[in-house]
Amino acid sequence: MPRVGLGFDVHAFSDDPGRRLVLGGVPFGGPGLSGHSDADAVVHAIADALLGAAGLGDMGSHFPDTDLALAGADSMGLLARVVAEVNGRYEIGNVDATVVLEAPRLAPRRPEMERRLAEVVGAPVSVKATRPEMLGALGRGEGIACLAVAVVVPR
Repeated sequence: MPRVGLGFDVHAFSDDPGRRLVLGGVPFGGPGLSGHSDADAVVHAIADALLGAAGLGDMGSHFPDTDLALAGADSMGLLARVVAEVNGRYEIGNVDATVVLEAPRLAPRRPEMERRLAEVVGAPVSVKATRPEMLGALGRGEGIACLAVAVVVPR
């Protein structure tokens, strides 16, 4: 029987000028996001969706923000670890992610994001973007959120 997992992540933009913005494993221009790792909200939502689908907890239980070894960690590396754990019991069918943000525009880089994510996940990954239409903190451009769903089937 297929299983479905839902993941969500949100990060505020950082005031640190040295912080770079990474979404779906792809670097973008502009301010980076605040977080313990590289704060890639797209990857974090996908990892949580995969963990949830497999019944394996969440990102916080696997990669706590109290672990100093994970400070500044590359989220794509963390995703690879999640995929390896999920693949022990399940085959990943697909992942779909929706990024909620005012800027930057993802459309020009979406194919690159989908390709990089699919390489790590080992299954099709689709990425979409939507604007919050100036509503709330995301609409004011204070951060970025992402929702993701993943389908897995038992091996």
